[in-house]
Amino acid sequence: MTQILMPKATAVWLIDNTGMTFKQISEFCDLHILEVEGIADGDVAAGIRGADPIANGQISREEIEKAEADPNYAMKPNSFDSDKLEPKTKKKGPRYTPLSRRQDRPDAIAWIVRYHPEITDAQISKLIGTTKPTIKAIRERTHWKINTINPTDPVSLGLCGQIDLDAMVLKAAEKRAKEQAKLEAEGGAPLEPLDVPKPQMEDKPKVEHTLESLFKPNSDS
Repeated sequence: MTQILMPKATAVWLIDNTGMTFKQISEFCDLHILEVEGIADGDVAAGIRGADPIANGQISREEIEKAEADPNYAMKPNSFDSDKLEPKTKKKGPRYTPLSRRQDRPDAIAWIVRYHPEITDAQISKLIGTTKPTIKAIRERTHWKINTINPTDPVSLGLCGQIDLDAMVLKAAEKRAKEQAKLEAEGGAPLEPLDVPKPQMEDKPKVEHTLESLFKPNSDS
């Protein structure tokens, strides 16, 4: 097997940006599976910035997609033949999240899922740098921290900017509107309205005033 450059940094990136299993990542990066689990928990490789193996030319996106689709698939790294390497345009990848803020991501995911259910898992993953399995677990309330998760605005957590969040919400809303228009044009059933919780307003008793109550002198004065 071709030696992977910066194996721990590569493992950090694969954990944060793919749905691969720990076993697949450990085999690809030539690391012990317990070491990979430690990286995911933040106990190992603390402070190491993830290295994108696709941008580094170590693996193709197609290989990663195969591994995500089949947990038993072993990825095949690219051979480093300098004569075959072609310059590639650097593509902006998923957002990198500092280690100190990774523990806040479940709270941010829960907030987006609750207040903006129209945003897809792929969009959430790109916005705050998380994985689709984590998002799915929070949507289905099977995440191991589900009882302690506190939905919090990702902007206030520093996981994304307000402009990025607003743009993502707008894009998701436009996509849903197009899907609705397409269904109506084809004569299909309309999309079910999204169940978005609204801020609860305190109910106050309604007071009806009469001329007598308005001009009646205060008995305490």
